[in-house]
Amino acid sequence: MTNDVPLTYNIIKKMRTAKELFAELNSFDENRRIEAKSASAVGKSMMETVCAFANEPGLCGGYLLLGAKRTGIAEDGRPIYEPENIENTDKIQSDFVAMCNSMFNVRIRPIINVEEYLGKTVIVVKIEELPESQKPAYFAKRGLPEGAFRRIGPSDEKCSEEDMYLFYQSADTYDSCIVDDADLDDIDENALNFYRKLRKEVNPDAEELTLNDVDLLRALGAIKKNKQGGYDLTYTGLLVFGKQMSLRRLVPSFRVDYIRISGNQWLADGDNRFEQTIDMRGPLILMVNKACSAVMDDLPKGFELKKDSMQASTPAILPNKVLREAIVNSYIHRSNRVNQPIQIIRYSNRIEIHNPGYSLKPQDDWGEPGSMLRNPRISEIFHDTNLAETKGTGIGAMRRLMKEAGLMPPTFESNHEANKFTARLLLHHFLSKENMEWLAQYAEFDLVNEQKLALVFVREVGAIDNATYRQLDSSITHARARLEIHKLCDLGFLEKKGQGRNTYYIRTSKVVSLGERLRPQDEKILPQHGTLGEKIPPQGEMYHGKHGILVQKIPPQGEMYHGKHGTLGERYQGENERYQAFEERYQGEVGTFEERYQGVNREELLLLLPDDIKNRIDEVGKRVPKDILNKLVVDMCSIVPLSMDDLSVLLHRNSKSFKNKNIKVLLETKQLFYWIPEMINHPQQKYIADPSMTRSNTKKK
Repeated sequence: MTNDVPLTYNIIKKMRTAKELFAELNSFDENRRIEAKSASAVGKSMMETVCAFANEPGLCGGYLLLGAKRTGIAEDGRPIYEPENIENTDKIQSDFVAMCNSMFNVRIRPIINVEEYLGKTVIVVKIEELPESQKPAYFAKRGLPEGAFRRIGPSDEKCSEEDMYLFYQSADTYDSCIVDDADLDDIDENALNFYRKLRKEVNPDAEELTLNDVDLLRALGAIKKNKQGGYDLTYTGLLVFGKQMSLRRLVPSFRVDYIRISGNQWLADGDNRFEQTIDMRGPLILMVNKACSAVMDDLPKGFELKKDSMQASTPAILPNKVLREAIVNSYIHRSNRVNQPIQIIRYSNRIEIHNPGYSLKPQDDWGEPGSMLRNPRISEIFHDTNLAETKGTGIGAMRRLMKEAGLMPPTFESNHEANKFTARLLLHHFLSKENMEWLAQYAEFDLVNEQKLALVFVREVGAIDNATYRQLDSSITHARARLEIHKLCDLGFLEKKGQGRNTYYIRTSKVVSLGERLRPQDEKILPQHGTLGEKIPPQGEMYHGKHGILVQKIPPQGEMYHGKHGTLGERYQGENERYQAFEERYQGEVGTFEERYQGVNREELLLLLPDDIKNRIDEVGKRVPKDILNKLVVDMCSIVPLSMDDLSVLLHRNSKSFKNKNIKVLLETKQLFYWIPEMINHPQQKYIADPSMTRSNTKKK
């Protein structure tokens, strides 16, 4: 025992104090390394935070401050946290330690210190990051990946399959893995020669240029020697140098879809949604210039007449280096474990680039040097050929170049839950005559420059959150952003939606362009879980589906449409005439960060159901027995396919808890089935009671 005392004392001595933690909370709110809890008892939420702190790579653990309560917001926009006296400190400590020892697959040993702060007793708990050999920690009863958590920003989020690969990858990343049924014959000689050309331009004396093709491919990690003396192709070799037909055969979703949209919004008309679509396939080393050219050739051109020149030039409105960096980033950071293409969507006012795979680098570190690489071998090839400018500074370079061009700053969003990343490049010159004239109408409000930027942003995009506001000027703190956004709300420019980490702000009638149809004042917006754009429509517009572009257009009042998936927006044929009519009236589309909000019209949904079921729905209360509620759900889904959002609106249930407590059970007991069984995470997923009602079957009919 005596030997343990000095060790414990030294550890606690190194801990941050309650005073220090309260100071940080009152300056910056909860963050990656601090979680405030009002601790009358130790509960599940605390343990999820413990799990997240223990797992998060590179975080070095975090602190729980028990007995801290957020009581309000100061005049400068900063949060106010105050101590809440804890009386049963011994019990809380004992329960906390016991749960850390018993709930997880590994023992997590918290460091606990009881302190007095402002005359009240609080508890400081430090959770150390686990060694790599012990990760991931997870709730033993839940298993993987459901029982494991990561610390994403200030929140604890369930681990995905992608996270499992990261935890268990050891020395082998995805791009170093062997491709089945592939060999040297799948290498495109033109791609390899193009690499030599680019590498020579960067460094004519590079040693690898003296190697023959086989040795060069081995040096780049593109092939590995097998036990039989032959060579196996890695995913680096296939993706960077593979023949087009080999890529189509072995990784069919590995492509880039360039989609040209007419106007600023995603059109609801499935037959006239796209002005242009291009599906681009080929080895990555050759795809960069191809994709950049496809976009740049399609961009509006400026007009420039240099001094002492008789000939005018027409430079592209967007710097080529910015577009190339955004596209290259989508290539080298994409998750190749997800069977989805990269999408480049060209609106008249912006370009959006969506790639599967959330950012491994924390958002607060975006723009700072250094990278966390999902595909390190592919990344190295791109850096060695200058296809990627610098290591880990791509976002910073894009911000600088956009500013120099007088354009709105680029914005980015990483969605861990949806496992996707979005880059958005607005084609607006902030100081243009059009914007200055538009902003002049708000001169009386004495808005700061960042607030003006935000108004232009929400005018074009439809919504904004604190993180995006800070991206408009990287020097803005979280507290300052909160204060300035709140002022915009007080002035009637923005309307707050959501709560906590899901808080976002939509534009009001003050921020709409002349002639734009406004959202009715009494229109209700239901809070949804997901990325900002997946929740919020432009004013006057509503969206169906969890994963669509924020500014995708919805038809005029009185018309409704059903959301589609895929670049060509395949049309769904209803099961019966009534559902067919509904389908023809309601149509949306799929996309990301600005991806649309789920606006479900309850009255329209009720029209699909017979009177006896509608009567049963009306009789459902908050405390209806589970078996009765589940039977009603099954009967509803036997009439028409219904999404989670449809069911939540019809039955007045919280979608997240309803899915976990009811829908999950019905699926497991085969009382419900997926409408799109081939892709259970499809953004337009619904539930059916009869397997014959699947989308593929109804299409055939």
